[in-house]
Amino acid sequence: MRLLPRPWWPARVPLRWKIAALAAATACLVALTVGVLVHLWTAGDIRDRAEMEATNSVYSAMDVYRRTGTLAGGAELDPAELPAVLRHPSDGDRRVAYDGHVEGNLGPSVWGAQRVDGPGSPVLAVRINMSPQLHDLRRLDASMAVASLVSLAAALPLAVYGAGLVARRLRRVAETAARISGGDLDARTGGRTGARTDGGEAHAGGRDEVTDIAATVDLMADSLGRRLRIERQFTADVAHELRTPVGGLLAAADLLPPGETEDLLRARVRDLRALVEDLLEISRLDAGAEAPVPARVPLAAVVREAVARTGLDTEVETGERGGPGETEGSGESGDFGGSGESGDPVETDPRRLERIVGNLVVNAHRHGRTPVRVTVAGRTVVVRDHGPGFPADLLLDGPRRFRTGATERGTGHGLGLTIALGQARVLGAELRLDNAPDGGAVATLRLPL
Repeated sequence: MRLLPRPWWPARVPLRWKIAALAAATACLVALTVGVLVHLWTAGDIRDRAEMEATNSVYSAMDVYRRTGTLAGGAELDPAELPAVLRHPSDGDRRVAYDGHVEGNLGPSVWGAQRVDGPGSPVLAVRINMSPQLHDLRRLDASMAVASLVSLAAALPLAVYGAGLVARRLRRVAETAARISGGDLDARTGGRTGARTDGGEAHAGGRDEVTDIAATVDLMADSLGRRLRIERQFTADVAHELRTPVGGLLAAADLLPPGETEDLLRARVRDLRALVEDLLEISRLDAGAEAPVPARVPLAAVVREAVARTGLDTEVETGERGGPGETEGSGESGDFGGSGESGDPVETDPRRLERIVGNLVVNAHRHGRTPVRVTVAGRTVVVRDHGPGFPADLLLDGPRRFRTGATERGTGHGLGLTIALGQARVLGAELRLDNAPDGGAVATLRLPL
């Protein structure tokens, strides 16, 4: 594969420099255009004045020559340098011509000529040297170039400063949008002064496009916050309303005679009760009503206990004190206070940690394939399966309640990962979801220091 050459410009150019470069280019174009127009106008004016002076000089010199027979005002008879177009003027016809030839100290000139008398008589000619005027034109060009450079040098910092103000405002809007996308629904740009909330165009003091964008972002955040609050309230209301009838169903199931029907009904009622409990837990997490109860516990022991409670065949690996590659089955639950546990004690809420690890293990078995392995190293717990991995939209947007992702990942109500992420936030821990290069989903939990 042939690699394309890297461009010489940086991959990301700040907006302020783009605006400043555009302003500088515009100023240069304006200065160049004005300079060219002034140069052309001045050069044409110099030539017109020289032609007028040549015509008047020929008239005066001809009058003196006819009266006195002498040449005055620099007039000459049939000069050798006279342009060919002026050597045969008509009788009484006074003509002028431009000669761009430079001889010695004489620069471009304008010639005026008229025949002295009838046909065959000599031609009286006057030469008007344009060197002084052209020298003044060059000085004018130089002055305009210097003035343009000085103006550009003064305008460029102002353009950079003005562009920086716009860029800072846009950056603040972008940072606010990023905070909102990260879950901070109280983030605002502060650009809603006088903004309309009836769906019309937003107006604010110091109105411009950036203010409109900031006001629109704030309106979007308000609308999104209202919708999420309605969704969370609906989830909480449904969970609370279902809790009592589900408890009644479970009590009624206990009254059924033993048999296959009773077992099937009890299993379905237990699943329904677990769903209701998950909804209630999510409601408490959404409301911020959960608070950790920290305690110093051995991390490996808590993880093994959480894996054992799932009742699923899961490998637990610890790489500290017990030797590298130590593997224990899920049925070997450890005592939190045992002296043989590997790893130093950590300060965390063991109940919430068990909940996180248990949900991750159940999710790995439900949507992945065995073997499912849990690794404990330092303050990090990694749960990995060997299935199809997390769907791309889940990795991009995060888990969503009541959505399980791709079809090949199986069925479920999609609350396990949502609860795990919520409990991790309560603990101040980081839960990262990823896919292994060789296949399989990887969930990494890092406890805070």
